[in-house]
Amino acid sequence: MRVGIVSDTHDNVDVVERAVEHFEGEGVDAVVHCGDFVAPFSATPFDADWEFHAVRGNNDGEWNLQSTVEEFGTYHGELAELTLDGADVAVYHGTSIPIVEALVDCGEYDYVCHGHTHQRRHDAGGTVRINPGGIAIPPAPESLHVAVLDTGTGEVAFERIGDA
Repeated sequence: MRVGIVSDTHDNVDVVERAVEHFEGEGVDAVVHCGDFVAPFSATPFDADWEFHAVRGNNDGEWNLQSTVEEFGTYHGELAELTLDGADVAVYHGTSIPIVEALVDCGEYDYVCHGHTHQRRHDAGGTVRINPGGIAIPPAPESLHVAVLDTGTGEVAFERIGDA
């Protein structure tokens, strides 16, 4: 199964549309958004031919974001615990780094996906930690990336889709 991972798009419709185009081109089966859409209009482009999961970010202040996402996907609140192609996946925005580290260290998950820091990260070994990054907000120096996880091989590929 191929899983697209994105986070911290912050109402930037251009990068959201580029993320959707990239995921469509990669033929992903599911997309996970690790939070910080900000407003519902920036969630609707993810309404496509894939399974969609989202968690709440610390900047997701509009209450109707949940109902918007639930028109085409699943909104999990603060934490999603998913089984994707037999892989156990935790999805959390990442607002609390000790919580991210606890999710990684507990040994319950094959993958922990998060955002919040706007800094791309991939730690392999044991539980795999994936942060696709976010739009370039200082101190995060690089452009938005997305990740595609192949649950069959464990391969994680990042693609730059935003401008710094």
